[in-house]
Amino acid sequence: MNDPYSVLGISSSASDDDVKKAYRELARKYHPDNYHDNPLSDLAQEKMKQINEAYNTITRMRGEGDAFRPGGRSSSSSKSSPEGSKIRSAINMGDIRRAEELLLSFPAKNAEWNFLMGSVCYRKGWLNDAMHYYQTAVDMEPGNQEYRQALNLMNQGGGVYRSYGRDPMSNQGCDSCDICAAMLCMNMCCRCR
Repeated sequence: MNDPYSVLGISSSASDDDVKKAYRELARKYHPDNYHDNPLSDLAQEKMKQINEAYNTITRMRGEGDAFRPGGRSSSSSKSSPEGSKIRSAINMGDIRRAEELLLSFPAKNAEWNFLMGSVCYRKGWLNDAMHYYQTAVDMEPGNQEYRQALNLMNQGGGVYRSYGRDPMSNQGCDSCDICAAMLCMNMCCRCR
């Protein structure tokens, strides 16, 4: 791999905040979802892979953990499980369907599973569910700073657009069909005079 700092376009003396900022900007720019049905999608996916690797390498070198190790040095668990690493990789690449498939085959519904399920729900926009899973992860493993940070971010406004009452593990609650049904009813009401 190339120098991780040059991949992110920063100097090796950059602050942790600058590293995160550079990573986020590049991730927004090259995320594969931005290149759906685009001839450049393969290049964007490769670039995103390099960006993730660079960020993970820098954070690992700095001792603050990375995307494959929950909570970094302050975590009560030393490493992510091999299954968890695969799920994190899928989430980082934007492959939420694959992450869900892997979660279903996860050996135990422990704190890591709840955190990862919360991350999947967050990426799907199911913020109430994400909050629930993050809270469960923190309750199960209170010393894990990564889990706490995710929950704190949700508490600080991550729940503006919540999907009220939606449980991703059941077929109950509001979904896109409910929205379509509501739109049809509104359309019919507007036509009646």
